[in-house]
Amino acid sequence: MTAVQGTAVDIPTGDGTADAYLVHPADGAAHPAVLVFMDAFGLRPQLRSMADRLAAEGYTVLVPNVFYRHGRAPLFDLPEFIDPGARPEIFERIMPVMQALTPDLAMRDAGAYLSWLAGSPAVADGPVALTGYCMGARLSLLTAGTYPERVAAAAGFHGGRLATDTPDSPHLVAGKVTAELYFGHADQDPSLPEEQIERLEEALTAAGVRHRCEVYTGASHGFTQADTASYHREGDERHWSALLDLLKRTF
Repeated sequence: MTAVQGTAVDIPTGDGTADAYLVHPADGAAHPAVLVFMDAFGLRPQLRSMADRLAAEGYTVLVPNVFYRHGRAPLFDLPEFIDPGARPEIFERIMPVMQALTPDLAMRDAGAYLSWLAGSPAVADGPVALTGYCMGARLSLLTAGTYPERVAAAAGFHGGRLATDTPDSPHLVAGKVTAELYFGHADQDPSLPEEQIERLEEALTAAGVRHRCEVYTGASHGFTQADTASYHREGDERHWSALLDLLKRTF
């Protein structure tokens, strides 16, 4: 396993400063970049661990705190093991912060993250890859459609509300996407019912986007997050295989 070096960094944006975690192989060389969009629980040890694993595969990985307008991470007082079923007040705190991050604000921030990566000596020249979890899957798709020239591949896992009937639904950017996409859906996820899965597939196919959308049987929303009650080991291992395959095809 490749040794990695991780550090906290600050990223200037149009609305302030986003704190983030940056990790890359500890070899002093520049590597292809992967921008990781967090889930609603935020930048925490679990996401840093996932970033470390990606970096050990030969990538420079950035995980920004997309809720930075509300404070630096950790923004929420989370237990070591997160079980919203046992503590429903967790989402009572998180939901207003999540809803305040509009697509317009999120994409303005995404431009700042991409520009920061482009200027980092740890990042090789060329487009980047994206991956996102839960709400981060929406941000991954939106970023691929908003900055197509900067994104070579984008993945999303257990994403919710990817193809709604609202005018700002992420699937509506399909016609602008040039990256290869991969989505791993949870089959037990009320935030992404079957009709939305079909709508997303139809939009990507109609737009001629290179993509694969797969439904993970037995998995719940949040299945990749080992510090939550939603964790599904089989689904998580499948997610890693799919993500690393996508990155290897891209870079």
